[in-house]
Amino acid sequence: MEPIPLPSHVHYELLLQLLERQTMFAVKQRSLQSDQVHELISTLRKALSQQKRLEENCQRANQPIEYRWSLNNIEAEKTAPSE
Repeated sequence: MEPIPLPSHVHYELLLQLLERQTMFAVKQRSLQSDQVHELISTLRKALSQQKRLEENCQRANQPIEYRWSLNNIEAEKTAPSE
């Protein structure tokens, strides 16, 4: 059974930290922008939560998961000459 490729959790964590520590500081209390950043943070947290539910379902179904850090290894596999 082929593993399901999923982004590594660190991708979500990095984006969340950037938004919470730097973006929120930069927009300060500008209401519209601050609201949009809060919405983006909430959406990312929901996405991570949904991915974790998918991972739990895969584990129950004995479906392997492969965490991906980038698309580079996929592109290399596609362009590598076949033997």
